[in-house]
Amino acid sequence: MLKQQRDQDNAWWKGSVIYQIYPRSFKDSNNDGIGDLPGVIEKLPYLHSLGVTLLWISPFYLSPMADNGYDIADYYAVNPEFGEMRDVDTLIEKAAAFGIKIMIDLVVNHTSDEHPWFQQALADANSPHRDYYLFRPAVNGQPPNNWRSIFGGSAWEKVPGEETYYLHVFHKKQPDLNWENPQMRHDIYRMINWWLEKGVAGFRVDAITFIKKDADYASVPVDGADGLGSIKSKARNRPGIEVFLNELKENTFDNYACVTVGEAPGVPYAEYGQFIGENGYFDMIFDFHAADIDVENGSEWFRRRDWTVAEFRDALFDSQNAFAQCGWGTSFIENHDQPRALSKLVHPDYQNAIGAKCLAAMYFFLRGTPFIYQGQELGMTNFCRSDISEFDDISSIDNYHRALAEGFSAQQSLAFVNNRSRDNSRTPFPWDNTANSGFNQGAKLWLALSSDDGKINAADQQQDADSVFAFYQRLIRLRNHDYPDALIWGDFMPLETAEPEIISYQRRTESECFISVTNLSNHAVDYKIPEGEIIVNNYPQLSSSLKPYQSILIKGTTQHE
Repeated sequence: MLKQQRDQDNAWWKGSVIYQIYPRSFKDSNNDGIGDLPGVIEKLPYLHSLGVTLLWISPFYLSPMADNGYDIADYYAVNPEFGEMRDVDTLIEKAAAFGIKIMIDLVVNHTSDEHPWFQQALADANSPHRDYYLFRPAVNGQPPNNWRSIFGGSAWEKVPGEETYYLHVFHKKQPDLNWENPQMRHDIYRMINWWLEKGVAGFRVDAITFIKKDADYASVPVDGADGLGSIKSKARNRPGIEVFLNELKENTFDNYACVTVGEAPGVPYAEYGQFIGENGYFDMIFDFHAADIDVENGSEWFRRRDWTVAEFRDALFDSQNAFAQCGWGTSFIENHDQPRALSKLVHPDYQNAIGAKCLAAMYFFLRGTPFIYQGQELGMTNFCRSDISEFDDISSIDNYHRALAEGFSAQQSLAFVNNRSRDNSRTPFPWDNTANSGFNQGAKLWLALSSDDGKINAADQQQDADSVFAFYQRLIRLRNHDYPDALIWGDFMPLETAEPEIISYQRRTESECFISVTNLSNHAVDYKIPEGEIIVNNYPQLSSSLKPYQSILIKGTTQHE
């Protein structure tokens, strides 16, 4: 009990409910077609009414927007389309009045090629900033090796006027920083501390497992029709990364009562202790095994795979067990790099309020800090675009052309992208059923809406006691106010079932026991419901069998009751 009390006192973020905002698509306050920080400020009452306690704001830094802000040209400046630095200060201050903290994205694997460091590195090969990045000489007039970037094509871009290339794990306008350079690291730490002094509550740390590269720069086996090979084995979670991550933590995060959430793909469960253990680099990390259940490779969407509910359940529970053994974890079903969960995980016949509530109840009471991505609380679904020209996302465009090169038809390639495009979750937020769904006052949108029919919108759902929005409000109240001892701090126990469509688990303390049961299928399943009080049900009633996509939470009994 004393340890639990210490956890509650010191790790405030464990009790948080985090809401991710993609500012470009949240609310356009000045009718220029692009969401902005004043729009976020305007909607703080909405976020407060939902019940969230921490906002993760995706990048708003100065950027040419090649990757929608994940290519930063100035860490100390706000991109004009999002507002001004004083808007950041106002957001922090006004959110605090609602009991909401602000977490921002930290992107330090790479910068924009328009960052002054990189511009100086290009202009002068003898500049100290040349060593802030990774430059290598050409080999027989060609790139140094055959590494393929995450966004497709060679990971090397030629320097104009030189027989030299620079490395970019992601887009060519995102040159990788050289973490082997101590002065570069010092400059990064100074920037991080500047933001913490400003008052942000912490960081979601982008692509952090890519900061260490294999120094042999050797080519890898070819694995695609483009004659290239995946860069991941040479640039993701490489031996020696622990030196950088420990130094990063010691020079920044350890000195503040902040929260850090690492985007840490490629980390095996055996290493989770290093990342989120008692002396781990971060407080939490994201595990993508369940989120990427529908593809063999999270960055190659044409490599689709059939999946079963049992496989999805096992992925969830493996993640839960790894988190529990080492520290604390994250619970999520959507983010800005994922399609809408309702479209990915639920049969088309149930991609409605029933399916949305099912997914919500299924994941929300897992052990860990729950994340809600904007629009998820409304039950938003994917779009369907008819031509690749309608996409903004660079990863979508790359995947389309990669699929064509691998021999798929244009129709098949477009289907892969429609299913998996990051644009699915980046469409403007539907606030009401007026023009442009209330995102702005009618100006042309930077990205088309998910739907033109206006049926899914926040205004209607806020007035409907049976809406998906109201359902999320209830889940948050149950976790954070009614039963926090069990639903936040309680032990997690997966429950075995003979039915492959069922996902069931228990949260318990010595005095409380809750059982979550979800039928993640489009047909009824005979299932003996455990005894107890039904406190969550996404259907109006309970029968002798679980209906398609029915999810319930039962307040059971313990041996002490």
